Amino acid sequence: MEHLRIYVDRAMPADAMDLLRAGTFGHELVLPAKPAASVLAQGERDPQFATVDIAFGQPETAAIAEAPRLRWVHVSSAGITRYDTDEFRAHAKERGLLVSNSSAVYDEACAVHVLSFMLAHARMLPLSLATRAANGTDAWRGLRAGSGTLRDETVLIVGYGAIGRRLTELLRPFGVGILAYRRRERGDEGVPVVEEAGLAAALSAADHVVDLLPESVETQSFFGRERFAAFKPGAAFYNIGRGATVDQDALLEALRSRRIGAAWLDVTEPEPLPDGHPLWAEPGCFITPHVAGGHSDESKASVRHFVRNLAHFLRGEPLTDRVI
Repeated sequence: MEHLRIYVDRAMPADAMDLLRAGTFGHELVLPAKPAASVLAQGERDPQFATVDIAFGQPETAAIAEAPRLRWVHVSSAGITRYDTDEFRAHAKERGLLVSNSSAVYDEACAVHVLSFMLAHARMLPLSLATRAANGTDAWRGLRAGSGTLRDETVLIVGYGAIGRRLTELLRPFGVGILAYRRRERGDEGVPVVEEAGLAAALSAADHVVDLLPESVETQSFFGRERFAAFKPGAAFYNIGRGATVDQDALLEALRSRRIGAAWLDVTEPEPLPDGHPLWAEPGCFITPHVAGGHSDESKASVRHFVRNLAHFLRGEPLTDRVI
């Protein structure tokens, strides 16, 4: 069996590390002196990286270019922002470098997080939890009358990939209509697909707009004043894609004008938003700190995904979640 040097740049719990050692038995794990603190963080440059065959984590693109033996990068997150550039893609293609990500690790948790946002919005949970209202009072009647069930409402999922497909499955029992926005229809979506020409009409019909877009040159401030102006009045907006896909000044204006009814955000630009940022104080804005993909089995699930892909790599089979 070929002996490979595998660089792992992040810290992980002991049980996940034991799983990784067992799954890579016969190969050499190369660990940095200062591992990255989280699955999203980039570790410090390490001279050992130039000698490895495989990288599991968030390596710098410059370090990748200086690692002649490197054949495969398995990104430890679903997002691949730093690698999703024409320059890096061309470099990877030229040298035959494989790149995969960890979408399969985070799809379920991200979809559940969006669904939780949607149900909290439908049931008016923030207001209900903050209200002491006696039976029969105007406040009590208002909460009951304003709470919905999602049935017969329309959800537009913008950026329809693995998370969008899982969210669609979770939403089916609620009786909603689902539209998917993609730049190009693939034919396997299972729901009506909207392309650029039909996006404004879809935004005007949707009760819920879910942003699952990755960050790239094309998606910077994708949701800006023009697109928020096309929203159905009172629609709810959700973002668990990337903060940079939203013009936050335009979002604030849309909230204050009541063009949109609420914003539920797991990602912002920057993260976290600085103290005093107006979105913190906006009554219709609810923010979680980029935790949508988190779950109790996260570290071990990440390792299992990598180990399964390592088996594919060694057998010359297609990688799961290959992105380049």
